Amino acid sequence: MRLLRRIRAAAGCLALLAALGLVASLLVSGVPRLANGFTDDGLRADVRALHFAARDLTYGVEPEIDGKVRVTGAEGRLEGYRQVMPAPLPDAVGGRWFAAQVGGQPPAIGKPQVAVAQGRFATPCPPSLSFRYQAGLTGRLRITAGRAPDTRAGGPVEVMVSEEAAFRLGVRDGTAFAVTGATETPVAAEIVGVYAPLDPAAPDWDNVVLATVACGPASTDTTWRATVLTDADGLGTAADGTGMLAYEWRYRVDETRLTADGLPPLVTAIAEAKRTPPDEGLRLTTSLDRELLDFQGRRRAVAALLAVVLSGLVATLLGLIVLAARLAVDRRRDELSLLRARGGTGTAIGLRTLAETTVIVPAAVLAGWAAGTLLPGRAAEGEWWSVLGIGLVATLSVPVLAMSVRTGFLGGRQDLIALRPSLRRLAVEGFLLLLAVLGVVVLRRRGLSQDVGVDPFLASVPVLLAVAAALVAVRSVPWPLRQVGRFAHRSRSVVPFLGLARAGRAAPVSLGPLAVLVVAIATGVFTSVVTSTIGYARDRAADSAVAGDAQLTGYAFGPGTAASLEKLNGVTSVVPLSVESGVRLQDRLGTGSHETTQAQQVVVDGPAMARVLRDSGLGVTLPPVLLDSARVATDDAPVPAVVSPSVAAEVGDGGATEVQGRRYAFRVAAVVDSLPGLDMGARAFIALPAAALPLPQNAEIVPNRFLIAGDGFSTAELTATGDQGQLDYFATVFGRPVPDTQLERRATVVTWAGYRDVMESGGVNGVLSFTFAAGATGATLLALLAVGFTVLADAAGRGRTLSRLRTMGLSAGQGRGLLVYELLPLVAVAVLAGGAVGVALPQILGPALGLGGFTAGAPVRTHVDPVLVLGVPLLMVLALLLALLVESGLNRRMRLGEVLRLGEEN
Repeated sequence: MRLLRRIRAAAGCLALLAALGLVASLLVSGVPRLANGFTDDGLRADVRALHFAARDLTYGVEPEIDGKVRVTGAEGRLEGYRQVMPAPLPDAVGGRWFAAQVGGQPPAIGKPQVAVAQGRFATPCPPSLSFRYQAGLTGRLRITAGRAPDTRAGGPVEVMVSEEAAFRLGVRDGTAFAVTGATETPVAAEIVGVYAPLDPAAPDWDNVVLATVACGPASTDTTWRATVLTDADGLGTAADGTGMLAYEWRYRVDETRLTADGLPPLVTAIAEAKRTPPDEGLRLTTSLDRELLDFQGRRRAVAALLAVVLSGLVATLLGLIVLAARLAVDRRRDELSLLRARGGTGTAIGLRTLAETTVIVPAAVLAGWAAGTLLPGRAAEGEWWSVLGIGLVATLSVPVLAMSVRTGFLGGRQDLIALRPSLRRLAVEGFLLLLAVLGVVVLRRRGLSQDVGVDPFLASVPVLLAVAAALVAVRSVPWPLRQVGRFAHRSRSVVPFLGLARAGRAAPVSLGPLAVLVVAIATGVFTSVVTSTIGYARDRAADSAVAGDAQLTGYAFGPGTAASLEKLNGVTSVVPLSVESGVRLQDRLGTGSHETTQAQQVVVDGPAMARVLRDSGLGVTLPPVLLDSARVATDDAPVPAVVSPSVAAEVGDGGATEVQGRRYAFRVAAVVDSLPGLDMGARAFIALPAAALPLPQNAEIVPNRFLIAGDGFSTAELTATGDQGQLDYFATVFGRPVPDTQLERRATVVTWAGYRDVMESGGVNGVLSFTFAAGATGATLLALLAVGFTVLADAAGRGRTLSRLRTMGLSAGQGRGLLVYELLPLVAVAVLAGGAVGVALPQILGPALGLGGFTAGAPVRTHVDPVLVLGVPLLMVLALLLALLVESGLNRRMRLGEVLRLGEEN
């Protein structure tokens, strides 16, 4: 019963401790769970978006054809190959397919395609066909005409085609034809059915292709490449007749079974499967391991950021818990001193207070952990240790501080005593400063994130820096405040002098709230600066890649396309570009030249492009040489060129290049790191001003890209106009109209906003956004809470001071002003120190943060958002308003007016 009475007497302080413990426990359990959930979702989305050739694990082989081909024997190995894969691949595999194919690529790598010899396709440019048998595919389709293949011995190979292929090729059931392969012997075939897939988007149809291809290397005409389906006997007959055959066993890793923590063994297993195939001659084809390694790198960078933010928030909460415990002990100091005076030992006092906190605080910590487990996501490694640590600090802080209470004069005027720090305290503070400096050195050398995870000590280095800044502030601020106070006493009002005098004494209680406040503000500012830095770099990446409000890309456009685009609603200006990849640069112009390197080549109308960039309001500019270049005097004169550093290192002063089949000499006029219209990651490029090229008479540069400035335009109209421009180009080349079904490449539109949104979607961007939101919001709330604790911590001393001053005529408004003058230096110093640490942290940590992985190749430069600069004074105002509200509530609770008989309520 005595225990319950003591708990009831100290209910307010214990409830505050329990609430802080609950929040801290919820933070260390819930935030990592949510982050892991976002990470796993991003991983699965990235894997789901991969092309099947990159995502799937495909064993392929081209066996020697010796006698009659039996496909069914190879089909039976599908499950066996899965079972012998290195762990954990067998459990990660979801869908699996076996297929055998004759002709086509893939899987017949390096062998000629099946050529149509006669029949319906006896034309100068027949379609390219491949015969395919895939187990279980007949259950994934619906036959709309004819029947399913059933090849008999000695008969033609029976096949069926899709409805779209039948329309494009102009065939139907009953069409007969013959094909030849490596043996040059015709193989008879007949279309016996037409089908429609039940689910065209299902992975079963990934390798069943229908696409346009060129008729030959030197031909400008196109034809169709199609896959026809047959049965196992038909595929064997086609293989025997053509001498071509390829098997594939394809396995799809089920993305729903993937977690970010399980990637290292999975990547290792894929690498092992590539080195040791289950049978001789098999080759495993996939790039899933490379994609997963890239994801792991980005995930480590995000984990490092989250660890820094979380350590700041947890450190702030632990500091608040200690402040709450100190407040509880101060409220009971008279009681504890009396127990000491009556012979109570420190251990007895500790056990007495421990019994009180054990009843309430551990239950609250467990409740916070239980609430965290309800959040979606996956538990972090070491979650229980974090919760246990929170519980121990919250439960033991009051007993430990209570044990340090000594007997002394009750009600002594500690607020008027300026204590000098002891040598022991100075040594501890010096050690903390040294530890922070050493932590920065080690962190810059090793990085935050390692292969085994984030180092807890290195993640706490930003917290150590914030605490070091608070220590420096505590030791350096009191003297200037006392000097300012000497001038304040000359004012007519006594409030500034008294407030600054109390603030300048730097009472021992000031260090705790200041350190907590600096850590909270540094965490929030750091989060905001990193958010702004990444966002600014992404904006610059979008400016460079899109180089306008929209970018239209295609195979080639006719000369009137630019004018048609400018007539569309919402379009302000347009500039055409000719962009080619893999252009071979020569060391000089002439037949005896040698290739030096390959680069991405851009031919641009500089003034028109500058107008588009200006109308779009982007933060990029063109090199002057592209704006002012005039046509060169002779055909052999070198054209001024802008190149990347890597190209400049290869070509020296200049060389030769080819533009639309015509060779030109060029000289290096400027070297730049990036070029508008190309991705920031482009490392080898050359740009030529179109005005300087000595083109033949009536010749024009054929563009394959347009940069567009405007607002409110329709992307559908841009795409339709682009496709019509491509049809106009092909009609000019072929001398006849070309149907849109023959377009080799449809026009595509990428807007600046769309490109920018893509950089923030998928992958680890979900947890990145969550980290930023949690850091900024949590730090702001905890900073305000720290100000409230500052008011509570010295409420008793300030109440006694106000009581005496009120008897001497101090008004209630002047009392509130006294609190403002007392807290303003503390809040201002905390904001300045925490803000300085938060802004400096990205520079101090440098490459250890790994921010370059989130900016699409754009350089990372620290950027402070103007909103943050405006938000700092607002935070100070909110903190002071909160302090006034807390002080007003305390005064009403203590009823100072009634106690002192001032004649009015406070």
